Amino acid sequence: METIRLLLVDDEEDFRTTLASRLKKRNVDVADVGSGNEAIELIRERSFDVAVLDIKMPGMDGIETLRQIKKIAPLVEVILLTGHGSVEAGIEGMRLGAYDYVVKPCNVKDLLVKVEDAYIRKLLEEAQQRA
Repeated sequence: METIRLLLVDDEEDFRTTLASRLKKRNVDVADVGSGNEAIELIRERSFDVAVLDIKMPGMDGIETLRQIKKIAPLVEVILLTGHGSVEAGIEGMRLGAYDYVVKPCNVKDLLVKVEDAYIRKLLEEAQQRA
């Protein structure tokens, strides 16, 4: 499997940088930013396979960031990060095209399994478009 290009978006800097570091140690190519606006700017500049978005962020929240990402790069798979009280928002995100959601704080191994599954789905969708 090739290296997964992942965009991690969360306004909680300590959580984001720690999670990014742990994913990088597992051979994931991670770029991390602290807002939805930064994520949109970056996704216009670079290609990503999977985006992991916190739902609750100041300014552009994760749901709106998901909508914008799907307009710019529809094949990028999105996994939403939710708090215990916002599981409904994760389900809403899946209706809008998110691959899945994970409740924070999340286990890195569990998140990595979902990231790998989302990456495989992206590869299959790309293959279908080429056929």
